[in-house]
Amino acid sequence: MLARRTLARVGSQPSVLGAAPTNARNMATLRELELRLKSVRNIEKITKSMKMIASTKLAKAQRAMTQGKEYGAANAELFQNAPTETPAKRKLFIVVSSDKGLCGGVHSSVSKATRRVFAEQQEIDPESPITIIGDKSKAQLSRALPKNVALTFNQIGRDVPTFADAAGVADLIIKSGVKYDSITIVYNKFISAISYEAATLEVLTENALKESPGFKAYEMEDDFTKDLSEFALANAIYAALVEGHACEISARRNAMDNASKNASDMINSLQLQYNRGRQAAITNELVDIITGASAL
Repeated sequence: MLARRTLARVGSQPSVLGAAPTNARNMATLRELELRLKSVRNIEKITKSMKMIASTKLAKAQRAMTQGKEYGAANAELFQNAPTETPAKRKLFIVVSSDKGLCGGVHSSVSKATRRVFAEQQEIDPESPITIIGDKSKAQLSRALPKNVALTFNQIGRDVPTFADAAGVADLIIKSGVKYDSITIVYNKFISAISYEAATLEVLTENALKESPGFKAYEMEDDFTKDLSEFALANAIYAALVEGHACEISARRNAMDNASKNASDMINSLQLQYNRGRQAAITNELVDIITGASAL
């Protein structure tokens, strides 16, 4: 009996001096799973809160977009009735994005569309300037087309873009001294609450309006076409800003919704692993207790 007790004690001791018990690895794994579960639950709370905020802002952004589209429709009607006869050689590309992230591929969509239309323009004039609104597209296009970036803007439309923001951007572009024959605005077009696509908008310059047959038929003062072109540019930028803002908010809501669902799935998976590990640790402890009791 004494020999059996001695052998049981020797068998229960670690084989190497200072070695960890057999269930130490399981306890560490359970601790890691518990910490990871806690962090994923915190992330889920954040993404759900951001989704609720984006859902609240989306209605406001859609109302602003509906009002802003009227400015764009007025511009489109004006340009349809005043076509240009001579094609433009040098284009100014105005890229409309924002400074905020966590909204899916909104900014990448605009940057890819800019690179695509700029590749077509490179055959005519490889030095066409680019103006970027928003830090996100600025970071992407500065790597792809660093020599063509002429102007950049940030902190535009932090909440809902206003016409004053668009007028300020248009005024700075005109006063910057950048040479161009026509203007192309690249922005995100709002299709529905779950989809959008990159689109372009052509804006006529002062010289293009003067040379248009529709305007030549009327006698107008010299400053009329200049003021009209500046106002048309501000209108077009404002329409692109509000529509891009609506696309950004809807994309952020969808991104946070997907992130919340992924976090919920991860929580379920981690909880299952934690329960299995805890059950295995308890089973091992019971086996050790029963083995020790049998040895005694």
